[in-house]
Amino acid sequence: MRRQLDIALPAGYRREDALAFHGRDAEGLAERIEGGTIRKGVLLDGVPVLLQIVLDGDRARCMVDAAADSIPPQAEAALVNMLGLRIDPASFEAAVRDDPLFGPVVRRMPGLRVIQAATVFEALTWAIIGQQINLPFAIALRRSFIQQAGRPHPNGLWCYPEALDVARLDVEQLTSRKFSRAKADTLLRLARLVADGALSLDPPADGGLAATAARLLAIKGIGPWTVNYAMLRGYGDPDCSLHGDVAVRSAIGRLLGTDTRPGIAEAEAFLQAYRPQRTMAAAYLWASLNQLSG
Repeated sequence: MRRQLDIALPAGYRREDALAFHGRDAEGLAERIEGGTIRKGVLLDGVPVLLQIVLDGDRARCMVDAAADSIPPQAEAALVNMLGLRIDPASFEAAVRDDPLFGPVVRRMPGLRVIQAATVFEALTWAIIGQQINLPFAIALRRSFIQQAGRPHPNGLWCYPEALDVARLDVEQLTSRKFSRAKADTLLRLARLVADGALSLDPPADGGLAATAARLLAIKGIGPWTVNYAMLRGYGDPDCSLHGDVAVRSAIGRLLGTDTRPGIAEAEAFLQAYRPQRTMAAAYLWASLNQLSG
C-alpha cells in the first residue's frame, strides 16, 4: 500500500544536513540518496516500509510504500524524525546570539537541525554499534547488522530491523561479523527486553523522558553516552548533555582556544550553561569542527 503526503519545511531549512546524515553509508544498503531524494527502508510493526522524501523547496514531498495492506501508524513520525523537525533551533540561536563562543558559529551556519534516526530502536542500536570505534568501521558493522536482522523491501532496499528481528539472533552470528562480544551481548539484551515487552521504547505520553533514560541506563552495557545519544537521535530530546562525546569535547577545546581536550567533568560543566538546550549546543559543537578546520 502506498500513501503520499507533504510536510511543510521551515524557512531556511538546510536540506544538506538531512542528505548528509542519511547518506553516510556509501553502499546505500538501507538508505539511498539520489539528488534531493532520500529513500530509506525500515521495518515498522513487522512490515517492510520504504520511506521516500523529495526535498522540494519549502516542502518535503513524501511517499510511504508498505509491503502490506495498510500503512503502519509510525510511518509519519519516522518521516518527521528523518527531516529533523522535532527540535526548532530558533530559540537556541536567539539565546546565544551574543555568546562569544557560539554566536559566531551560529551566524555562520543558521538553521542547523538535529536529524534523527527513523525510530528510537534504530537510534539506540546505532549508538551501541558505533560507540568507541571509528565511523567507517561502525558503518560497516551497521551494514552487517541490517543484513543479518533486517529484511529487503520489494523495491530492493534493505529495511532496518526491529527488536523482534534482532532478538532472534545469537551472539555468534554477530561476533562472526566482527562485533565485539560486549557489543553483541548488549544489542541482544536490549532487543530481547523490547521484544518481550519488558522495556517500552514508546515516547511517554507526558513528554517526560527521565524515567525512560533511567530504564535504559539500568541495562547492562548501556552507559550515559549511549542513553544521551539515543535521547537526541531517537526521541528528539532538546536537552541532552553529550559531555562524554569525544568530538563534542574536542570542539569545546577548540572553541575555547586551548590545545587540550577538556575532561568529561569539565565538558559537563561547560554545557550546563546552555540548559535546557544542550542538544543544539552539541549539534553546533559537532558542526563547528568542520568549520574550524576550514
